[in-house]
Formats: sequence, structure tokens, C-alpha cells
Amino acid sequence: MSGTGIRVAGGVSKKLGKGAGKAAYQGIQFLKSYGQHILKNPMIVNAIVEKGGVKSTDVVLEIGPGTGNLTMRLLETAKKVIAIEFDPRMVLELQRRVQGTPHAANLHIISGDFLKVDLPYFDVCIANVPYQISSPLVFKLLSHRPVFRAATLMFQREFAMRLCVPPGDPLYCRLSVNAQLLARTTHILKVGKNNFRPPPKVDSSVVRIEPKPVNQIPVNFKEWDGLVRLCFGRKNKTLGGIFRTKTVLELIENNYKTYKALQVNNGKGVSGGGGGMLGAASMGKRKKSKGGTRFGLGGDAAVDSGMMDVDADADADANANAPPEPTKDGTRRIVEEVLATNSFEQMRSSKMSQDDFLLLLATFNEK
Repeated sequence: MSGTGIRVAGGVSKKLGKGAGKAAYQGIQFLKSYGQHILKNPMIVNAIVEKGGVKSTDVVLEIGPGTGNLTMRLLETAKKVIAIEFDPRMVLELQRRVQGTPHAANLHIISGDFLKVDLPYFDVCIANVPYQISSPLVFKLLSHRPVFRAATLMFQREFAMRLCVPPGDPLYCRLSVNAQLLARTTHILKVGKNNFRPPPKVDSSVVRIEPKPVNQIPVNFKEWDGLVRLCFGRKNKTLGGIFRTKTVLELIENNYKTYKALQVNNGKGVSGGGGGMLGAASMGKRKKSKGGTRFGLGGDAAVDSGMMDVDADADADANANAPPEPTKDGTRRIVEEVLATNSFEQMRSSKMSQDDFLLLLATFNEK
């Protein structure tokens, strides 16, 4: 390689001056605002494909292929590659790169935003993920049906570790609990920042995500996420300290009223929501008030619980036939009964396992 240029997908190109920024090269300027950090080390590319367990009969989904370094390796292994790319410049570069090769017919490019497009069928997903969409990307993949076999994804190292760490680890958080409820997550490989062009500010890691079969997820996910969101609002505080606060007690009482209204109006224009005292999907969401951030019902609560479908007559019937609403003292009594079960009062979210959260949710719903 000459001292005046570097080799990229389009050949040897000269580096632009300082005014164009470190990420700029003749022909293609990589945009950090799009999360464009192109993996340039072929050994890492090979390791990702190998760890991904790609078979010759597989349809592979790739997210953010960029200039196609990983794509070309996948095309050598898989039956078909479906690449979703947001940047039109990269779409053209990828098309140019495969043009005239034996693999051209096996590549299908979808130009658009991954978070907005409808995903096609695929067996495995392999990607160097644009870092700013990491969390919504993971949960969009995990909600995809039919369930795929596995995803091998590269994230910023801290995010990757949060997906995999056990209870008690300082990085253990709501993301950890939710991801591990829906999938088996395994850390595979650490990747230094100098393996990318342009280099990001932090190192990366590759994670393998294997979705669990739907029948092995023993809970309504919206209800589960509401509880976990609430608990991890103060993850190092005891559950007793969290659930005895005035705002949380009010939230539980409101959710219970919603749940009972849905029960009474079943079949009268009200769609089903989550069950039990923690049924509202927005359980634990924070909202701003003059006194600072507090827990409360978010704006999407009515939509998620089906309350937008209640007409005036149904609402009147509900008021006439509904069972007595719980009082604040009644709600507090129920919460105290739950906290007294299995020593929940002294537990802290940062150290609770999946089984602990499942048992807590089940205990609330039994009340």
C-alpha cells in the first residue's frame, strides 16, 4: 500500500485533508451520525461468520452492511443474504461490489430504516450493528415471527456486556433481564476499536442471541416489562423501599382499577390487556412533574390496555357493575402481603434472578 492512500472497497483512495474530518475518504465519507464504523480486519470478519454458525442452506439477514466486507464473506457461505441499508451511497457501493460476481443473484438489498421496514423470513442474523439503534434493534429482532435460529451481533462493549451479565454484576439492568427472558445471550468475542474505519471511541464485542421458543416464555411481556421497569428505576433500593412510596402505590391502584374495568367489559368493545395488579403496559414509566421525575402512567397506557375502545354505554355499564374499587389502604395491604412473601421486602433488583422476578409477578397477580 502506498503512503498516500488506503485500500477500501472501491480500490486505493487518497485521504482527504483535515478539514474533511478523520472519517472522510475520496469516494466515500463514513458518517458517524449513521454509526458507520466499517469493520476492516478480515480475521474478525471470518470469526464472526464462523461463530454465527451459517449453513449453506441459510437465508442470512445483515443489518447495516456498509461497504460489504462482511456481506461478501457471508455470500461465500450462505444460500442468500438479505442486507438492509439506510445510506443510499452504501447501497450503490454494495451493488457495485457484487456486480459481475457469481454471488450477485444471491444478494437482496433493502434500502431503508431497519426499525421501520417489515422483516422478511431469515434463518440467522449477522451484523455489525449501528450503535445508536442497538436496543430497539435487539427487541425488534426478538419480536420477529417466525423465530429465527440465532443472531450474531456486534455492539459497543458495554451494551454487549449488559445483554449477557448475571444478577449482581454492576452492569446488570432492565436490558439484561428483558433480553435474557426472551433469549439465551452469550458473549463471544471482544473487538478492539482499531479494527474499524473510522475507529470508534470505545471497544466492541460480539454477542450471540438465541431466541427462546414462544411457548417457553411464561409471561405477558408488556406486563413483565412494566414490573421490571418499576423495579430498576432504583435498582439498588430494596423492593420494600420502592413499593411503599406514594407514587408507586397510586400507580398500582390505578392499574388495578383498569384491570377490573377490562374484566367487567369483556365482550363489550374492550380488548384484553395484561392481567392482575400490574397489568398496565406503562407500569413504572417515569413522567416529569414540578417535583422532579416520578413514576406514573404514560400516555400510551390507554392504547395498550384497550381503554381507547370503550364507548359511553360500555363505560356506564362498567360503573354500574364494577366491583368495589380498592382503597389506598387496601392497596397498601396487598403490597405489604406481597412484600412479606419469600422475603421480597429485602430484595434488590440488582441481585434478583429471572425466577425471582417471575415469582414476584405471579405473587402480585394472585392478589
